[in-house]
Amino acid sequence: MSKVKPKKQETFIDMTAMSDVTVLLLTFFMLTANFVPKEPVQVMTPASVSEVKIPEYDVMTILIDPKGQVYMNLDRPEDKRKVLESVGEQYGVKFTPKQITSFINQTHIGMPIGRMQAFLDLPLDEQDALMKQFGIPTDTIISANNQLAVWVRTAKEVNENLSIAIKADQSTPYTLVKNVMSTLQDLKENRYSLITTLKAMPEGF
Repeated sequence: MSKVKPKKQETFIDMTAMSDVTVLLLTFFMLTANFVPKEPVQVMTPASVSEVKIPEYDVMTILIDPKGQVYMNLDRPEDKRKVLESVGEQYGVKFTPKQITSFINQTHIGMPIGRMQAFLDLPLDEQDALMKQFGIPTDTIISANNQLAVWVRTAKEVNENLSIAIKADQSTPYTLVKNVMSTLQDLKENRYSLITTLKAMPEGF
């Protein structure tokens, strides 16, 4: 007699609960994540073994591209509005509410103050293209032309808890980075971080 083989039964697994958990986790991470702001220029940071992290909030980032053009980012929209109005007063420039809103929507500061009004009247896509051609003036020889010093000093007056971080391309000449460091030293801002890409610790350490 041939053996009777039991009929195989398909196993059914209800994935509804797993789908619900996945959606909840995805929603949680989206609400709590800090998105990296869009940068006006592409920067490849040098590598280092330092694991010291910059703060997540109240950070002023100074970006230096390989040509030496300098941009600045403030992570708090309310700080950006106050800083723009204060810098405008120092240079005798009055900004409209529409221009202030446009400034807040831009992730980085990167225009000479004399061009700022016309710049903020442009559509956002034209602003992005134009910003790559300028940057904040950083002439350390003629102090009146060092607008970076004005932006940094004003930002620290608006928010004294701001931490400063410098992000430069790995191909940016050191003299251009030192120029920014000298500006910070002139303002008595001697504590700042250098943003790098983490690399593996050398053997033997």
